[in-house]
This record gives sequence, C-alpha cells and structure tokens, in this order.
Amino acid sequence: MEHQLGLPVLYTFRRCPYAMRARLAIVAAGLKVEVRELVLRAKPAHMLEISPKGTVPVLWLTDGTVIDESLDVMRWAVRQNFPADWLALNSEQQQQCDEWIALLDGEFKRNLDRYKYPHRYHVKTDTENYTCDPLVHRDACEKILVNWNAVLEKQGPYLFGGQPSFADYAILPFVRQFRIADEAWFDAAPGYSALKQWLAAFLESPLLEQAMVKYNPWQPGDTPLTFPG
Repeated sequence: MEHQLGLPVLYTFRRCPYAMRARLAIVAAGLKVEVRELVLRAKPAHMLEISPKGTVPVLWLTDGTVIDESLDVMRWAVRQNFPADWLALNSEQQQQCDEWIALLDGEFKRNLDRYKYPHRYHVKTDTENYTCDPLVHRDACEKILVNWNAVLEKQGPYLFGGQPSFADYAILPFVRQFRIADEAWFDAAPGYSALKQWLAAFLESPLLEQAMVKYNPWQPGDTPLTFPG
C-alpha cells in the first residue's frame, strides 16, 4: 500500500463525530489529505493492519506514522498550520479545554450513546432484566450542556470568547449528535439559547459544509481522492 498522492491518508466515516472533529481541524488548518471513506461493517484490511482497534479516524502519515485518536489528529493538524481565526489558548484556558473534552468524551458520550441508542443497552438474562431509559441519559447530558450554555452566555459567542478554539471544534460534533437524537425536542426546549446559537452557527458554516462532503466508500484500486476536494 502506498501514498499515491504523496499526502497523508485519512480513513474516515462521514457521520462519526470523532472522525468529524478530525476533518474539521484538517479543513480549518488548510491542509489536504487523501481520503478513504469506509463502511463500518466492511473495514478495509489495510486500515485494520495499521490500526487494529478498528475505529476512525485513522491518519497514516507519509513517513509511516499512524495517528488513530481523533484529538491527536486534531493536534497534528493545528501543529502543521494553526488556523488563522482560532484562539491560541493560554495555560489556564488549555487546562479548562482539557477538562471539558475529558467530560465530553467520558460522561457526556456515555450518556449520549444510551440516549440515542437505548435498545443497545437493554439487558435480559436469567439473572438480570434491565431496560435502558433514554430520558434518564438525556437528563444527564443536559446537566453538562447547562454548564456550557452558561459559559457561552457569559463570554460567547465561543467557549473562550470572540474566537473559536480547539475546544469548540472538539465538542461541537457531539452536541450536534445530541440534537439529532430528537431535533424537535431540542429546538423547542427552553433555555440553551446561547448553546443553540453556537450550534446553529456551526451547522450553517462553510467549514462544516466542507467537512461533511460525501464520498463513495473506498475500495483498493480506486482513484485516490483528496480531502477537502
């Protein structure tokens, strides 16, 4: 397997929020990669060879280095070319950013999965009968969103004030997923005005449009494609 275009190769899945945050950073940094869109039920052998855990994104650099964590792909992108409109975080802001992302990738994501896909977490055995209640997990997510809304009300339009940052783009795809779980409920829910404005601006942004361009699933032998196109 070769880097046919002389570019890093990105294995991705369009709807995955982890892959989305990686693509957002690549677009924001003005970089190009060779894109390989995959089907989750038929993951390419090469991707599994270089990253056996089998999750996206996977970035295969031209020197053979493999980066297979979404935040690390984001960090790689902004190290190559820091986005002109992103806020460079000071040490205090960086610590806050890390805490928010840890909360997002831990407690928030755990509850988000159970809110969106409660049937996956039902348990019925000879010794246990548990039905996952999605509204319990929606409430748990809300407790976190209330805090982010308060931050945005105080110092918005972004989490650290007037400019977007690493934190905004690491978090936004997952708040988007929360809304998608029940758009009518989210859009009508009282409160969250600052959070809704923050999310709406993201949903309408050219950056998201570029990051969400559709590609056909990749197969070995296909003509290589660049991302962004």
